[in-house]
Amino acid sequence: MASVPTFITDESQRPAPGAGNMPLISQNLDSVRTYQFEMHFREIPEGILVEGANERELVLAAKQVSQVGFSVEPIEVHRVNDKVFYPGKATPEELTVTFDNFYGANTEVAQSLYRWFQSIYNPVTGKFLTSPGAAGTGDEARVGSFKCHASLFHLDPQGSPIAETELIGLMPISWKTAEFNYSTNEFHTIEVGFRYDFLQHKTFNA
Repeated sequence: MASVPTFITDESQRPAPGAGNMPLISQNLDSVRTYQFEMHFREIPEGILVEGANERELVLAAKQVSQVGFSVEPIEVHRVNDKVFYPGKATPEELTVTFDNFYGANTEVAQSLYRWFQSIYNPVTGKFLTSPGAAGTGDEARVGSFKCHASLFHLDPQGSPIAETELIGLMPISWKTAEFNYSTNEFHTIEVGFRYDFLQHKTFNA
């Protein structure tokens, strides 16, 4: 039986080089790369962003973003001879974002991230829900102003968004620097942990 050519074999093999041309490898089967994304933080509480930054908005490229999702705890119901499940409480997963390259012109971004975490808990005064740097507020509590909306945009090879994961009611819960180790050949990073209340995912038409 004669072999029938398939799309995979046609696209995974290199064609013979032409006159003066190098062999080419097809990229039609390449999946969307997981590291092509951007984080957009919108409606950040007032007084958090440093002077000169875009008003209440941060657009950052992160080195690593943990899994984003929800899980539903099932309710187990027992009958005489059966066991069935119903949907119970939904719990959003904790989100961890690793940001890198905060030296030079990007130092104000690192400072803004820390000031945002400091608005949740100020390690100097021990107070919660404060807004450092906000004009006329000092360390007064500002309940309800510590959350924002954020979006994780998935990008195609040309840099255009193909999907968006929107995180509603986002707030930082941890802030830590990477290990100081001169033996590694990497940019220094800052790891920020977040919690969010709701999740919305959508894709864009090609």
